[in-house]
Amino acid sequence: MRQANEVDFWRGLALVSIFINHIPGFAFESWTHRNVGLSDSAELFVFLAGWGMRRLVEGADGVHGLGRVVLRLGARAVTLYAVQILITMLAIGLIAAAATLFENPLLLEWNNAAAVFQDPASTHIGLVILTHQLGYFDILPLYVVLMLGAPALAVLHSVAPRIVLPGALALYGATLVLGLNLPTWPVEGTWYFSPFAWQIVFVLGFVLAGPSALGDAVRRHVVARRVAGAAIVALGAWLALHDMAPDPIRVPQPRLAFMFDKTFETPARLIHFLALAGLCAGAFGPIRRVARPVARFLAMLGRNSLNVFCVGSLLSLSAQILRFALGHGTATDAAILVGGVAILGFTAWLSELRERLRGAGQVRPAPSVSSPA
Repeated sequence: MRQANEVDFWRGLALVSIFINHIPGFAFESWTHRNVGLSDSAELFVFLAGWGMRRLVEGADGVHGLGRVVLRLGARAVTLYAVQILITMLAIGLIAAAATLFENPLLLEWNNAAAVFQDPASTHIGLVILTHQLGYFDILPLYVVLMLGAPALAVLHSVAPRIVLPGALALYGATLVLGLNLPTWPVEGTWYFSPFAWQIVFVLGFVLAGPSALGDAVRRHVVARRVAGAAIVALGAWLALHDMAPDPIRVPQPRLAFMFDKTFETPARLIHFLALAGLCAGAFGPIRRVARPVARFLAMLGRNSLNVFCVGSLLSLSAQILRFALGHGTATDAAILVGGVAILGFTAWLSELRERLRGAGQVRPAPSVSSPA
């Protein structure tokens, strides 16, 4: 397993934050950074996915290497789709079990699940084609779409790298003007995360991870980046703490350009996230020196992000059910926090143990024996 590094550390922190934030009304919800800013862990997770993809693409060697990368990205999209179906079915089972156990049919309406039980035939088709998504289980469909487009991004980067970011910005701008999004069905609506908007976060991660005019400038002007980042983060904290947001009726067209909207990853959220990333980049070293066990633990979660995310999503739903049964006391929430983070850690540890055992079980060729000269 690779050593603890900054990308895995921040990915692990995002996983813990997502687990906490997916429990509405949780006593420790205010501990996450989304309460003191305009962005949250979703941006960090998508950005790091783009960052990781750049590392994969940069490792490609020639045409054949690029072909293997394209196949790997396509396979990753299929894996993410399968995982989305699996955890959605498990979540539906949890909701149905809770409604049966507590004899409360209103629980069947939790997290956008009502259509599953009221119109199961159409809704299960929607679940399969990703046009119906449960609440708090709607970020993996975004990843599926982004990874389906990732092979095209890899090829475009190999043949015309200078148009990658301008193309992404053009699509982002068109999305803000036209409100582009994917529809939901059979319940009419749109996706919680518009892939046409959120692709800009993914592409920025991809671009900044490697050599580029923008990435080189960001790495070269460290002091300016941190000063600007601190000012923007402070402004975001002031706006969040005073619950200030633009009035959608009073802002000019295109309205999405001026809103604090998560679905369309509006400019205020994007700028705040980039400022926060610029301010915190490089902090892993000092954090590891001061709190090595915490740094190693979060990095372990980040190394096994898909498994940990899946377990965390189901844990968040289980915590919602548990709080419904036991009440919303601080003691209950503290037990959920400690137990949940421990289970996330166990999931990551078990994932790494499985990989070590798999590696140990591989048959190694016998060393060749040469005749003496």
